Amino acid sequence: MALDEKPRLEEIRDNLRARIAEAERERWFGEVEGLSTSLAAAEDKIAQIEAQQEKKQSPVFLGLPNLAQLTARTSEATE
Repeated sequence: MALDEKPRLEEIRDNLRARIAEAERERWFGEVEGLSTSLAAAEDKIAQIEAQQEKKQSPVFLGLPNLAQLTARTSEATE
């Protein structure tokens, strides 16, 4: 999923919310159910994009060698 898809998905999500509100006003309960399923899918995709974006922006901890690892390397180098 590309980051450039997010604005379009947000537009779809907002449109679905408006259509759900209209369907509820008109008492089209079958339509509300179908639109709600589509809304949940759109929100899930947006959340995936946001999680992917956060993952790319977060630092990666590479770890630090502990004392035993450092001394083992030092003793191997002096042999």
